[in-house]
Amino acid sequence: MPVITAPYAFNEGHLFVDLKSICGQPLHLKCEGFNFAGSIKLKAANEMVESAERDGLLTPESILVESSSGNLGVALSMIAASKGYQFLCVTDSRCNLSTRLLMEALGSEVHVIADQDSNGGFLGTRIEYVRQLCASDERYVWLSQYTNAGNWRAHYRTTAPEIAQQFPDLDVVFIGAGTTGTLMGCARWFRQWHRPVRIVAVDSVGSVAFGGEPGRRMIPGLGMSMRPPLLDESVVDEVIRVEEADTIRMCHRMARRGFLFGGSTGTVVSGATDWLARNDARGLSAVAIAPDMGERYLDTVYQTNWLQDLYGDHVLTAEGLDTGTGEVESATRTSERRSRP
Repeated sequence: MPVITAPYAFNEGHLFVDLKSICGQPLHLKCEGFNFAGSIKLKAANEMVESAERDGLLTPESILVESSSGNLGVALSMIAASKGYQFLCVTDSRCNLSTRLLMEALGSEVHVIADQDSNGGFLGTRIEYVRQLCASDERYVWLSQYTNAGNWRAHYRTTAPEIAQQFPDLDVVFIGAGTTGTLMGCARWFRQWHRPVRIVAVDSVGSVAFGGEPGRRMIPGLGMSMRPPLLDESVVDEVIRVEEADTIRMCHRMARRGFLFGGSTGTVVSGATDWLARNDARGLSAVAIAPDMGERYLDTVYQTNWLQDLYGDHVLTAEGLDTGTGEVESATRTSERRSRP
């Protein structure tokens, strides 16, 4: 039994769920939500804070500031509280209420941005606000998850090796794309492994991370309203884009079997299930990464009125929640194959 003194010292990294009985495809889900921050973002937060401390950027007078749609903000709130730093999270109106309350309970300040940027998202506006803060007071220290190499290094050191240890014959891995820290860390690690692994990025329709037209995105976590500075497309084999309605259906489909996961997980599993259904998956070893659990989405993804107001009365149809076939009922996804140089 582990005994810890700091909340960031515990992170269960070797729990996988076999989803074949739910999705009808050979897919294992790596669960990253079992730590005191409740998400995979603890890894990146810890790496970035420790790096800033080693480089002398953080002092007892420093005020950490970061732009986050939610999970990184919670992780930094927890670390800041443990280490004695002040922390200000700049988020936007899509951030779940429970997430904002959790950050405040941990002693952080939360600033909510309401104005959209030129791509119809909030990221550009959030970043501009952070830059203004840093320019106004030298005590502010911006870790910048969007450009910080510690974001992807955390997953190069931990997430990818954890998958490889449990699945030595891995063939394909499905990774959600937000800042692309998890994607880049895992992709770079597996490029150096003893066997080829297909890297499939899963993005939200309406995100411009890999190009395309911007669109409405209401579920936080995945997708970007700008090209991620960390992204190196040469290590990505394929990109799948998933409609938010399909994200919601997959979340509820898993919940009907007792697994309550977050919106990002629903997106990744939906995209992975579709990919496996379209390819010969017999004998294939496939893993998807679940960034968090579902408790923080009870007032959005799992709230009927919220769903109906945004997606219509039929977003949760009997066909869409079918757990018996593993077939894709509303095939609105797009897939883009890539050739590595």
